[in-house]
Amino acid sequence: MTEATLSHQGVNAPAIFTQAELDWFPWLEPLAEKDLTERHWAGLVDAGRAKSPYFMLLARDPDILGTRTRTDKDIFYNVGAGLPRAERELAATATSRFNGCIYCASVHARFAAQYSKRRDDVQRLLDEGVAVDIDPRWNAIIAASVALTATPLAFGPADIERLQDAGLDDLEIADAIHGAAFFNWANRLMLSLGEPSLPA
Repeated sequence: MTEATLSHQGVNAPAIFTQAELDWFPWLEPLAEKDLTERHWAGLVDAGRAKSPYFMLLARDPDILGTRTRTDKDIFYNVGAGLPRAERELAATATSRFNGCIYCASVHARFAAQYSKRRDDVQRLLDEGVAVDIDPRWNAIIAASVALTATPLAFGPADIERLQDAGLDDLEIADAIHGAAFFNWANRLMLSLGEPSLPA
């Protein structure tokens, strides 16, 4: 696939949604790893995140970062019950696609494709947008994610009923809402602090 690109401050930013792995360019200076204190490391939760410009920027407020990261991990990794991981990632992908967050969409589209083994369907969501027609269950998750993202207060019983009609139980519905709601917030944070970049 050939991607059209644009240049901003020397950044080779992708102009289309993709499952490819992207870099992220911060508009504010992240912390340097040498400057991290024990409190910063605790806020990162995972030491490997010190390699990420995004998390090193958020580490400037380590207490909030720690809360954000633990919430993220509980929503997407605590899959002993409820919605399968692939569909939690689908909710995050649909939200990110609707919000225009190319970086977040790429990350969660890769996970959705990996766990569902439905790479082509995930790519259709990226290519065609959130009005894509895949199947009743995925359509319902995508539609609920978009409804919650567009106007949270407008999300209501009809959206829940569509999820129930698609076969989701109460815990699965809660998981879909968590994934969409978290990324509705996370997209806005990422979009206001930097931009995606194609790897060198």
